[in-house]
Amino acid sequence: MNDYETTIKTIAQNIKRIRQSKKLSVQEVAYRCDIERSNLSRLEAGKTNMTIKTICLICSALNVKLSDVIKDL
Repeated sequence: MNDYETTIKTIAQNIKRIRQSKKLSVQEVAYRCDIERSNLSRLEAGKTNMTIKTICLICSALNVKLSDVIKDL
């Protein structure tokens, strides 16, 4: 796996972990971000590239700091 792929997977896992710890569904977070549920599912699976904007929207929807999502990089 390339470094960028590892980075994407780590961010995706952090997003999913935080969402689940807050007991929020993929649908709820996607709604808060105004993105499709399927897109968020792909993001959490690390199957698609994320923009900084999307990561920031997700952080806002989860009420966490960007540093919480990018930790362990």
